[in-house]
Amino acid sequence: QVQLVESGGGLVQAGGSLKLSCVASGLTFGRFGFGWFRQAPGKEREFVAATGWRFGDGTYYGESVRGRVTISRDSSENTVYLQMNSLQPEDTGVYFCSATKGSRYTAQSQYEYWGQGTQVTVSS
Repeated sequence: QVQLVESGGGLVQAGGSLKLSCVASGLTFGRFGFGWFRQAPGKEREFVAATGWRFGDGTYYGESVRGRVTISRDSSENTVYLQMNSLQPEDTGVYFCSATKGSRYTAQSQYEYWGQGTQVTVSS
């Protein structure tokens, strides 16, 4: 079955960096787009970033993180990364990796598979 396993979360001070990883198994990596979403306590899940799989697709970023995060994928490792820089306390939350065969990469409803999440905490 499909599994998405996130890692790399932790506690970091404001201004610091973290790199999240998501290892995918049970699917054909090159035929899926991948997204990162986050959920802060008491808030709805929010789109962070995505990387497409169709010809001509690119990378997509949420407004609140644009310019501070970079999503990438390594097909040789079946892994998707999220490099986060200049982290702020409002970036705190559980970060989820997700996979889709669709093309509306910013929409949660498009994603068929989800990981369990990794906690990111940014202290001020």
